[in-house]
Amino acid sequence: MLNIVLFGPPGAGKGTQAEFLINAFGLIHLSTGDLLRSEIAAGTKLGLEAKAFMDKGELVPDAVVIGMIKSKLEANKDAKGFIFDGFPRTVDQAKALDELLNANGTPISGMLSLEVEKQELIDRLLSRGISSGRADDQDQSIIENRINVYNEKTSPLIEYYKKQGKHFGINGMGTIDEIAERLKAVVEKL
Repeated sequence: MLNIVLFGPPGAGKGTQAEFLINAFGLIHLSTGDLLRSEIAAGTKLGLEAKAFMDKGELVPDAVVIGMIKSKLEANKDAKGFIFDGFPRTVDQAKALDELLNANGTPISGMLSLEVEKQELIDRLLSRGISSGRADDQDQSIIENRINVYNEKTSPLIEYYKKQGKHFGINGMGTIDEIAERLKAVVEKL
């Protein structure tokens, strides 16, 4: 089973490249944001638990998110693999995910980390802000803060996967097709 953590700063193109990888390798996209919304909409026990935290403006605890991921894995036992998008975000989450996947004999195959120059990220997000109307993509100071927070919070996670020999830095500069080909070349070796 091919289990990939897709990683990169805001504006790196994770959503676009996730679609490419899903189609190229027959993987299931596991976005924690989508998962939370669908569990809440379905009124599941975990969804109701998550909603209680979200309604108070609190982060959903890792145990609840891991529970949702476990349910998704169990519902797709015949899957070729999964792309984890938006999770893990911390070393504790990565350890919990490893525990879950290793218990099923399906560990993380690799972390694909899209690396994009800061000015390019800013330009991409400002452009997306104009086309999508997203307020958080229209203010350069907010964008720069999001990138800085990403860099501060995620460097330990990159080190975590490097120690396992599972971190793969991918040049995220260039055309969508060029980046997709770089990703494909790495995934084919996993």
